Amino acid sequence: MSTRRTLFCRSDWALDFDEDVRKRVLMGIERIVKAEAAASGAPQPPEITPLDRYPLVVNDPAASKRVVDAFRRHFSADRVCETGPAPASEDFGSFGAEWHAPSVFWFVGGTDPDRYAKAKEAGRLNEIPTNHSPRFAPVIHPTLQTGVEALLVAARAWLAP
Repeated sequence: MSTRRTLFCRSDWALDFDEDVRKRVLMGIERIVKAEAAASGAPQPPEITPLDRYPLVVNDPAASKRVVDAFRRHFSADRVCETGPAPASEDFGSFGAEWHAPSVFWFVGGTDPDRYAKAKEAGRLNEIPTNHSPRFAPVIHPTLQTGVEALLVAARAWLAP
């Protein structure tokens, strides 16, 4: 007597630095998964279904300069820093891409400064929960005030004369 066995696997990947890299990595993952299934004698090839596909988040250079300049005028120098590319998957990228409008994505830090310093010293920054984690717990003040200020400052950079 034989029974059919089904194995459900899920793998989450954030591949948002470069569209060509994303395509190559996804093709490689599919090729490896299919080869492993064939090598192990799977009765049928695996079904691979990409979920939650968003375009790359690419800040418009001119819009970024305008917003960053406004941030630097409003916030002290130690509160504004440039980040490099982040491996995030955000629906925000859809807005600028679909509407062909300049867009700027920025981060507002919310981690307790002592916790951040300890994690940085231990080389464990990647263990601090981020905004999509159920363990994400930003320090409410001054995070909320900073976020609202940042939104108002950015809007004023575009709307004020």
